[in-house]
Amino acid sequence: MAGAETQERQESGKAANGEKGALNVRKMVPPQNRSSEPLTSLRLFVRFLKPVTWIPVVWSFVCGAVASGAFGWREVGSVKFLLAVLLTGPLATGTCQMLNDYFDRDLDEINEPNRPIPGGAISLRSATMLIALWSVLSVLVGWLVHPLIALYVVIGIINAHLYSANPIKLKKRLWAGNIIVAVSYLIIPWVAGEIAYRPDFSLQAITPSLIVAALYTIASTGTMTINDFKSIEGDRQVGIHTLPAVFGERKAALIAAVMIDLGQLMAAGYMFMIGEPTYGWVTALLVVPQFLLQFSLVRSPRTWDVRYNAIAQNFLVAGMMVCAFAIKSIEP
Repeated sequence: MAGAETQERQESGKAANGEKGALNVRKMVPPQNRSSEPLTSLRLFVRFLKPVTWIPVVWSFVCGAVASGAFGWREVGSVKFLLAVLLTGPLATGTCQMLNDYFDRDLDEINEPNRPIPGGAISLRSATMLIALWSVLSVLVGWLVHPLIALYVVIGIINAHLYSANPIKLKKRLWAGNIIVAVSYLIIPWVAGEIAYRPDFSLQAITPSLIVAALYTIASTGTMTINDFKSIEGDRQVGIHTLPAVFGERKAALIAAVMIDLGQLMAAGYMFMIGEPTYGWVTALLVVPQFLLQFSLVRSPRTWDVRYNAIAQNFLVAGMMVCAFAIKSIEP
C-alpha cells in the first residue's frame, strides 16, 4: 500500500515538472489511424455532440420544472417542453461538448484519439462553423422557451470556454474545472426549469431549488472526478491538474466518494429543514447503495470508474427528483 502511494506521488511530481514541455502535445503523440468517415455522416455529427452527456442536463431541467409546482404530465407533450429538451440536450449541451473537443484536440490525441477532430474526421474549419451555428440556434431556442433562458444559454457557453480554452482553461486548475462543469450540468438547467414554468419567478421563490441544486453540485463534482480516471495519463503529460493526476487514483476516489455522499446527505438534511422528513429519509436511503459501491471504487478506481457511474448515478439522479417533488409539495 505504501509503495503504491509513493509511486503515485512520484508520478504526480513528474507531471508537474513536465508541464512546461507539454505546450505542443502533438509532437509527443505517435500518428494515429485517421477515420475515413465523411463529415456528412449523421452518425459522425452525433458523435461530435456526445449524446450521453445530454441526459443529466435534461434531467436537471426537468427537476427544476417539477420543483416549480406548475409542471405535470400534461406539459410533457407541449411545444415548450419539447423545445426545452432540444435546448438542454443536443443544442446547448452539444455546443459545449463541441467546444470542449475543439479546445482539447491535442489532449484527445492521447486520451481519445478516435474522437472526430483528432481522428481527422472533422476539420477545425468545419468544427468552428458547426460550433458557431449551434451556438446561435441554442440562444434562439432558449429565447423561444423563455427570454431569460437565452441569457442562461450564453452563460453556459461562456462556462464551456472558461473550462476548455486557454489561457484560463479551468480544467487545469484542480477543483475549478469540475466545479464549473457541475454548475453547468446542475444549477443552470435546474434554474432554467424553474424559469420556464414558475409563474411567480423571483429569487425568493426559487431559493429552495438553488439550495438543493447547489448541494447536488457538490455531489456532482465528485462524479466529475470519477470521469477523470480514464484520462489520467494524458492529463499528467500535459499538466492538467485533475484530482487523480495530482493526488493519485485511490486518494482521488476517496475524495470523490466523500463529496458525492456529503452533497446528497446535506440535501436530505435540507428536506428535514423545510418540513418534509419523508422525502429526507428517501433521499438519505438512496445514498446507501452508492456508499456500498464506493468500497470497490476506492479499491480499484481504474477498473470501477465506468461501472460505478453507470450504476450509482441512477440513485443520485433519483434523489434529485425526490428533492424536486419535496420542493413542489411546499408550494402554497
